[in-house]
Amino acid sequence: MLALVYDSLTGNVRRFAQQVAGEAGAKAPLSARLDAPEGPFLLLTYTFGTGDVPGSTRAFLDRHGPLLRGVVASGSYHWGVNFARAADVIAAEYGVPVVARINKGGTAADRAQVVAWLRDRPIEAPSSPSSSLPVARRHPWNPGSN
Repeated sequence: MLALVYDSLTGNVRRFAQQVAGEAGAKAPLSARLDAPEGPFLLLTYTFGTGDVPGSTRAFLDRHGPLLRGVVASGSYHWGVNFARAADVIAAEYGVPVVARINKGGTAADRAQVVAWLRDRPIEAPSSPSSSLPVARRHPWNPGSN
């Protein structure tokens, strides 16, 4: 199973990641601020401000982005079109799927969705530094014309 890596400001994403790990039978989630994944991972992060990717998440992805396989983002419904927008930005930049967008700490249905996605993933062979993992693609977000 993929490793879970979270970045949390208020604790909502950390608790969600811990609950997903428990329900999926996965190892304890890693902190994007303190740990380094040893292989492919699912990122769980929050959305900052009015739809931005947190600086701590960006710094983590700058170092470990090639191992990213999917993203979950938290936000608040009151942000409207910017709700959990960090997921969309990261998915576009790294060419990975948005697994879920959760409101604040998420729900049981959100956890079930993420657990199901994790269980459907094929097990990947451990990678070595010389392996040919995809290179992170950075494409700035463009809101389009209004």
